[in-house]
Amino acid sequence: MYRLKPVIFNLDYTLDCGQVFRWKKEGDWWTGVVGDHVIRLSQEKDSGELLVDSKLPSEFFSHYFRLDDNLPSIYESINKDLLINRAINEYRGLRLIRQNPWECLISYMLATASSIPTIQKRIFLLSQIFGQELEEGYFSFPDPMALADADLAMLEKCKLGFRTERIKEAAREVASGELELNVLYRLEYRYARERLMRIRGIGEKVADCVLLFAFEKMEAFPVDTHIRQIIQHYHVDDSYFETCTNLSCMGDWGREYFGHYCGYAQQYLFYQKRMEGLVSLY
Repeated sequence: MYRLKPVIFNLDYTLDCGQVFRWKKEGDWWTGVVGDHVIRLSQEKDSGELLVDSKLPSEFFSHYFRLDDNLPSIYESINKDLLINRAINEYRGLRLIRQNPWECLISYMLATASSIPTIQKRIFLLSQIFGQELEEGYFSFPDPMALADADLAMLEKCKLGFRTERIKEAAREVASGELELNVLYRLEYRYARERLMRIRGIGEKVADCVLLFAFEKMEAFPVDTHIRQIIQHYHVDDSYFETCTNLSCMGDWGREYFGHYCGYAQQYLFYQKRMEGLVSLY
């Protein structure tokens, strides 16, 4: 066990905000599975220091939690109105996580039309049946070949519903090399999104989530029900929406309004809406 001293970082907000699904808090400690490692973390309230129970080095956590992001500069660039200003002040220290591309892809395909507990349950079952046990009750995420070769009846035991065949098809694309995930890092945002959306079951929102959380595309602005309601409630008078009412246009609006780091703005607004609903600004 060792300590880290991150600057402007809130562990609770970062792991609870809905961007990642394999962490659970019990008491003061978060336990999660990342790759082939079971990790336990706690943050001291007064000092902000992280207690790390893991064999992974400090450099891993700096990368994973994007501690290299200049949050003050990001805050300044996205702080466009009273609503985002309130979210920044209330949830200061929430950082985006650099997720594994393969696991992030499948996780968000499983997330369509689902609550967070349901998503977590599906991922647990998928890992329990097709992954490797790391500790009692903790399993690695299955690799592409394991899901590509999986029997559909076994996949159905993971409660995937209509997503079952889509998950198997996506796994086949990755396992065969038809979809080279590493290439997406090098593509411009719009081309990377177009490539992901060629996979059955991936629309704009899922593609944007995967690109934001796994492929460094800070200009991705996922629009789900929460974000749509926020835009319609607080920005209905914006002249932009006289001709733009669909989710795709709302994503374009987010990129134009908040700028390059609109993905950060989206996550702060999403978490605020989930925790507080539509807040009063006056």
